Amino acid sequence: MALHEVNRQSENDPIFGSEAINHVAATTKLPQQEQAPNVIYQMIRDELYLDGNSRQNLATFCQTWEEDEVHKLMDLSIDKNMIDKDEYPQSAEIEGRCVHMLADLWNSPESVTTVGTSTTGSSEACMLGGLAALWRWREERRALGQPTDKPNMVCGPVQVCWEKFARYWDVEMRETKMDDGHYFMTPEDMLELVDANTIMVVPTFGQTFTGLYETVKPLSDALDTYEHDTGNSIDIHVDGASGAMLAPFCAPDIERWDFRLERVKSISTSGHKFGLAPLGVGWVVWRSKEDLPEGLIFHVNYLGGDMPTFALNFSRPAGQIISQYYNFLRLGFEGYQRIHNASYDVCEYLVKELNKFNMFEFIFDGNREKGIPAISWRLKADANVSFSLYDLADRLRTRGWLVPAYTLPANAKEIIVQRILVKQGLTIDLANLLIADFTRSIEFLTSHAASQCIAEDVKTFDHSGR
Repeated sequence: MALHEVNRQSENDPIFGSEAINHVAATTKLPQQEQAPNVIYQMIRDELYLDGNSRQNLATFCQTWEEDEVHKLMDLSIDKNMIDKDEYPQSAEIEGRCVHMLADLWNSPESVTTVGTSTTGSSEACMLGGLAALWRWREERRALGQPTDKPNMVCGPVQVCWEKFARYWDVEMRETKMDDGHYFMTPEDMLELVDANTIMVVPTFGQTFTGLYETVKPLSDALDTYEHDTGNSIDIHVDGASGAMLAPFCAPDIERWDFRLERVKSISTSGHKFGLAPLGVGWVVWRSKEDLPEGLIFHVNYLGGDMPTFALNFSRPAGQIISQYYNFLRLGFEGYQRIHNASYDVCEYLVKELNKFNMFEFIFDGNREKGIPAISWRLKADANVSFSLYDLADRLRTRGWLVPAYTLPANAKEIIVQRILVKQGLTIDLANLLIADFTRSIEFLTSHAASQCIAEDVKTFDHSGR
């Protein structure tokens, strides 16, 4: 009589009644055996429930909602390598279309012929813009027979990607300091720091810490005067991570900030912020072909054909670029204008409701002419409360809301602020629910002894993500 081994695991077993799921997921060593895909999928999915709800993440600048069609395009593109332009020529064509659309949006004088590229985010885009400026400066200095060993850049309070750029490429970063009531770089600040070794000035068009725009034209005008007086010509790279995809739609009358200023040689932005694309895409565009030194472009042929590339990364997915193009076609100018103006409208509502608590002093109120759809505040000096903004942020997290509290940089480190980013998907209805949770949280903290939170214990947000 033949012996048969009973298979104790059946494909008909309910997922939570199977033996396969009755173990702890491996964390430090690769499992020896392969396992059923539905079991592993369920296990990982369950662990992801412990993440926060991204729609309630009001700290991130990145998109947390996408149309179903974007998900489908991402699935179609999961195996497309953006760098392999010979194998995926239509994806490369789509990337080029996006570059020229952005160049046109930013008023490039040569929008059809200028150069630009997609990146993995605006951090890489900033670094490419910075590298081009460094090379242009070196070429000019060498042509004059002058040394090139001490380059510097001048900026206001910036996101950490610029600190990385300066450290990685041995450029001195001269950062103007924040102070109480003085939150971004002014022409006077800048002129104290620039010299013949300055490769570029970097205004942030939508500052990370407060949401305010650093005004570009006054800086450019001051550099015109400086060049007239000294002979030193200094370029501008606009870090438009957020604002470059907001101002054209919501503040068309704002003072010039883009390629209409001849001194602006490059602009970078995040496609996955207010470009409304999924996470993982940034853009950088140069005013003209001549502003991107040829020496920075590499040519490779081992993927088939000759492919010029200028990037810090090599292989990367094409889906985000394709989804960016989808949004450009799907929304057009009018669609972007509607979505972003709706975000500014929510800012206005939140400011009105938060003012009713009579304890917050707004550093930025989300004015579309002055910054991005974000609001930032601190406690009033005369606020009669026994809790800090850290306590309030911590309490809001119990309801799923991430409304970060943090200190401002440099000379303003004693100022603790809280900030909300309003993005596509944060509706008036959700904002109303958020205000209700503010009310509950403040009532709780008022009626209970404050936790006396130490900043380092609760400060879970930083500004490093791009």
